[in-house]
Amino acid sequence: MVAQPDEPPVTSPPTRRPLARQTLRWGALTGLSLVLTAGLEQFHLPAALLLGPMAAAILLAIRGLGLTLPAAAMNFSQGVVGLMIATILPASILTEVAAKWPIVVAGTLSTLVASSVLGWALARSGLLPGTTAIWGSSPGAATVMTLLSQDYGADIRLVAFMQYLRVACVALAATLVARFFGVAHADPAPVVWFPDMPAWGVAATIALAAVLSGLGLLMRLPGGSFILPMFAGMILQHLGLVQIFLPPWLLAFSYGLIGWTIGLRFTPAILGHAARVFPRVFGSILALIATCGGAAWLLVTFAGVDPLTAYLATSPGGADSVAIISASTPVDVQFVMAMQLSRFLLVLFTGPALARLLSGAPRTSSL
Repeated sequence: MVAQPDEPPVTSPPTRRPLARQTLRWGALTGLSLVLTAGLEQFHLPAALLLGPMAAAILLAIRGLGLTLPAAAMNFSQGVVGLMIATILPASILTEVAAKWPIVVAGTLSTLVASSVLGWALARSGLLPGTTAIWGSSPGAATVMTLLSQDYGADIRLVAFMQYLRVACVALAATLVARFFGVAHADPAPVVWFPDMPAWGVAATIALAAVLSGLGLLMRLPGGSFILPMFAGMILQHLGLVQIFLPPWLLAFSYGLIGWTIGLRFTPAILGHAARVFPRVFGSILALIATCGGAAWLLVTFAGVDPLTAYLATSPGGADSVAIISASTPVDVQFVMAMQLSRFLLVLFTGPALARLLSGAPRTSSL
């Protein structure tokens, strides 16, 4: 019998199916995100650039999409958001706060106390884990509170659910109140997605966001990927050392990454849990809006602030929608934004301590 030469082992040609499947999934996620975002933008819903991608990711995640984003994507996006906040916190805000500090302090504390009590009540109910109820009830910038919450033992998915539900409710309430006072609705100016900005300036801003968010992560500072870019950006910009260029497309990209990162973590179980706690969360939001309306009435009665200015100034969150309404109405815009931004800074610094105190969680880290 003639020996046959050894034949090479039979191997299957390298399959491209996994890569093709992943490509199709990312394409589906991107397409659905664009459709949902465009739909939300038609209703002028605040944070549509984040909510659209997050909703798309949730819908596909509970269907077993099987996609994940690297941690670096979330860190970079936090850096961009931090620089964005740095650009809207002008030094002049301190002058406005100093000139009317008794009113600003009273209005800010009233909202913080009300939200803390309501958050404590939700935490005591046992419906939400850890510090989730406190962070979800915090009346600061919704995106920032959501990003910080995961570093302090909260479920970022449920915090996002609570925060953006409140943003939608507050924006609707503010619009209705403005119309009650005879202020006509004004459509926002169309967005110029690719404005005339120097390419080197945008590239430098992207690099600054990446470096500062990376340093914040290396420093192991809770929320460092957002907090370090925010404060460093404020200082560097105030000193004239840098100029921050944030075209809308970059912000949309960053918000989209944040929305995807949060949404892809959802499961049918967590979505079902959100549905079960919805009545209590919604009731808490309505109670907070009513309480802030009472604080606005006190400003009108005892401080002589005009009603619409007082309501917008004490409105619990949705600072971007409040800013849009304020800019197109006959109100004291500087006072409104001074109140909104003062509350944001107060919640930023007191949030971790309040979350530990009110939820009974052990101290793990601090700002």
